[in-house]
Amino acid sequence: METRGSSFSSCRAYFRALAQTPARFARRAGSVSTSYEEMSQARARSGSTMIKSLRWFDLVGFGIGGMIGAGVFVTTGRASRLYAGPAVVLSYAIAGVCALLSAFCYTEFAVDMPVAGGAFSYLRVTFGEFAAFLTGANLVMDYVMSNAAVARGFTAYLGTAIGVPVAKWRIIVAGLPNGFNEIDVVAVLVVLMVTFVICYSTRESSMVNMVLTALHIVFILFVIVLGFWKGDWKNFTEPADPAHHPSGFAAYGVSGVFNGAAMVYLSYIGYDAVSTMAEEVRNPVKDIPIGVSGSVIIVTVLYCLMAASMSMLLPYDLIDAEAPFSAAFSRQSDGWKWASNVIGVGASFGILTSLLVSMLGQARYMCVIGRSSVVPAWFAKVHPKTSTPVNASAFLGIFTALIALFTDLNVLLNLVSIGTLFVFFMVANAVIYRRYVAVGTTNPWPTLSFLCSFSLTSILFTLIWQFAPPGKPKAIMLGFTALIALAMLQIFHCMVPQVRKPEFWGVPFMPLIPSVSIFLNIFLLGSLDGPSYLRFAFFSALAVLVYVFYSVHASFDAEGDGALSVKNVEIHMEPTEDKSRDNSLKV
Repeated sequence: METRGSSFSSCRAYFRALAQTPARFARRAGSVSTSYEEMSQARARSGSTMIKSLRWFDLVGFGIGGMIGAGVFVTTGRASRLYAGPAVVLSYAIAGVCALLSAFCYTEFAVDMPVAGGAFSYLRVTFGEFAAFLTGANLVMDYVMSNAAVARGFTAYLGTAIGVPVAKWRIIVAGLPNGFNEIDVVAVLVVLMVTFVICYSTRESSMVNMVLTALHIVFILFVIVLGFWKGDWKNFTEPADPAHHPSGFAAYGVSGVFNGAAMVYLSYIGYDAVSTMAEEVRNPVKDIPIGVSGSVIIVTVLYCLMAASMSMLLPYDLIDAEAPFSAAFSRQSDGWKWASNVIGVGASFGILTSLLVSMLGQARYMCVIGRSSVVPAWFAKVHPKTSTPVNASAFLGIFTALIALFTDLNVLLNLVSIGTLFVFFMVANAVIYRRYVAVGTTNPWPTLSFLCSFSLTSILFTLIWQFAPPGKPKAIMLGFTALIALAMLQIFHCMVPQVRKPEFWGVPFMPLIPSVSIFLNIFLLGSLDGPSYLRFAFFSALAVLVYVFYSVHASFDAEGDGALSVKNVEIHMEPTEDKSRDNSLKV
């Protein structure tokens, strides 16, 4: 055993640590934590604890508030105008089903391990530290980018509500490239205000969210009723300019519907923020399943109704991509332009709730990542008076404000979607792996082989869907690929037994539902454009560099200091085996 000291105590110590990077990476990258450590030892590194003050209705409120503002009021116009046309209704339904299946996977982990780390903690106990860090980095990026996008959307709706064009709210800087040259001071002020609220108290944040969400639902019902009343059914099939825009409900075809689904998937980021509240829930077994799944179902229905309402009000080629609902009412005659101002006010409230919930979630992710020592432990601290992760909240709030200051909405949306789909894909894989593999007691390769083969088959299906020319050969190839995937699923189900049964709540119909979630996430990933993948690859590469040059050494030092008890598979093998047996007997 090598002598341990801080890898960052001096330049000489750091360069010596860098020379040992391969050995340290091999030791730490695959090291897994346990549920016990996440719920006891890791929590202790935050100092003070988070108070258990939330019930199921708080979680449902957080879920509704977190999702609605970011979805309908920011992405619907762009998805309808550019991708799906009136079939944006189906885009929301597809994205909602995908989110619900992923929500089941999140719920199983959150009930079994009620901690604030969400997907980061779930992957850390399943696939190890490196996979968890890569996922955690993408999660934090998702939240920062989506919150910046929503804050800029708030500016657009506020301008509509008071009758001031959004161009007058933003300052154009000629020296910056397009997409980064519109300075939005209002978005910065909104982000900083919400940051102050979430630093103060989680319980009070929930009360503020419940009030704003209740008001927001009133505005939503107003939009739905008014849209169906004043709208015209012909707008579902007829554009305003048929000479330049295709007609029909699915104006851009089935591929356009799925491209739209990939974009509006940003709308469902809020439900995984609910899972980060697990550490502050009074009764996780009862409250978390209702809060997570219930909020996704309610919001999906509301999204589809609101998208239908918007499609009835205007032909899709006249929809405003920045503020679709307010602009739709402003185009109405017969004295209904006042409704545009009302919608602007309601949307502004909704966007505030979305920011509140998302920023609560991003702070808790960063707090738990800090507990694992892969980022400075300063982020893990919970303030003794407020019982909130003040350091993480303040840091990410300021970072979000800086992004919202200058980055265009269109640059942010696809980057957020691809990161979210990747994280949901990883969690779906993790829930299958954890059900079928007990580390140190079962052979993991049958499960890993299934997960890799099924994912590759899903990728092949997606590539054929995207690039093969229309016709009978394409249909045959798609059908054959689907049969292969179903055969893999059936063989795995029959030949590989489950070794871990959830004690309280588990994903039903294993391994079907997580497998469908894997397929849908890959399929939606295939609907995104090339630049989105380049941005995602760049950020993931940056995360890998951070891990190699900082995180692996900080984690190695923490292991030597005794802060991390997990060192290799043998250390945690026995507790994992016992827990698996206990759970199997109780089900």
